[in-house]
Amino acid sequence: MLIIGIDPGISGAICFFENGEVKDIIDMPVMADGKKNKKQINGSQIYNEILSRTKNHLKKDIHVVIEQVSAMPGQGVTSMFNFGQSFGVVKGICSAMQLSMYFVRPMRWKKYFNLLKTEKEASRSKAIEIFPYISSKLLRKKDSNKADAILISSYFNNTYNIED
Repeated sequence: MLIIGIDPGISGAICFFENGEVKDIIDMPVMADGKKNKKQINGSQIYNEILSRTKNHLKKDIHVVIEQVSAMPGQGVTSMFNFGQSFGVVKGICSAMQLSMYFVRPMRWKKYFNLLKTEKEASRSKAIEIFPYISSKLLRKKDSNKADAILISSYFNNTYNIED
């Protein structure tokens, strides 16, 4: 079973997880969005990244787990709209690829790893603790989004019972 864990959003990440191991982890592909160094997620590149890693798998053996996000207090209307747009692009790509999708709220996977009410940095530490061989991909503070995608994948792997 191949699990694709996705932390959606412009600064998110995509984890490819199989047989209890992180096979690959990438930053969310982005591209320029007009002026002022704004960015948007690159749907075409997301499709290519997923396709290149799933072509040798049966669709029934691929499970996409997306963090189910919602509006957060204090977040501006524009940034919330952009975040929702990114979430929708990811869902649309996975739907078009006919991949099974599951959604997990941050509270669920964070509670499982005892990360509720912790700083973002804590997820990076937890991912390195569980998967030390991936630590070279989690060197920077901003790699906490990669850690989130890894932990989302691991949570699904450890808690969901999927029949063949």
